[in-house]
Amino acid sequence: MNNQKTFEYLQQFLTEERLQKINHFAPESSDFVLPVIEDVFQFRNAAAIVRSVEACGFHKIVAMESEHDFVPNLRVTKGAETWIEVERLPHNIDSLKEIKSRGYKILAVSPEKNATLLPDYQLTDPVALVFGTEAAGVTDEILDFADETLAIPMYGFTRSFNVSVAAAICVYELKQKLMKSNLDYKLSEEKLWEMKVRWAVNSLQSGEQILAKYLRENFYI
Repeated sequence: MNNQKTFEYLQQFLTEERLQKINHFAPESSDFVLPVIEDVFQFRNAAAIVRSVEACGFHKIVAMESEHDFVPNLRVTKGAETWIEVERLPHNIDSLKEIKSRGYKILAVSPEKNATLLPDYQLTDPVALVFGTEAAGVTDEILDFADETLAIPMYGFTRSFNVSVAAAICVYELKQKLMKSNLDYKLSEEKLWEMKVRWAVNSLQSGEQILAKYLRENFYI
């Protein structure tokens, strides 16, 4: 499947406004920071994470699920779910090993294990940011597996942020670091066209059917 040609076909079904938005925001997208969420059970937290991640120009989340499904509240996401890809993986170390094999450093957001403070963290390689559950935080098994831990500075009696707030703080701060760096942090051309196809499909009421018909007629699937 040629994603560029596929998008060029799909764009005829988009409104001019939607097409302009896709072409404007797609080049700023990045997968250099990959939020990984441990079995979040409150749908409002799930939604707030989706919304914050998208607002910072990162368009993929990994939801590690065991007891709970990652189901964002659409009234909270404000449409961000259209742009965010949620990859669902089992809540275990094997999932993190798979993510690590893709070239990501595993960075657990927790004050444990001699954590580096967020303002001091030197971002040099792609990172998978692991956020723990609402009640227990990052699990001990994942803390032991992680390459590093990252802590958000606290200035009051409260010793932790809500998981959705922590995610917002981290992805925003890391985006600022990327923008000030010389790192090549934006999507490759191949990933860019793949994402634009997904965005176009999600923008159309019958997007999946339109795409399937196009692929049948052009790629014999």
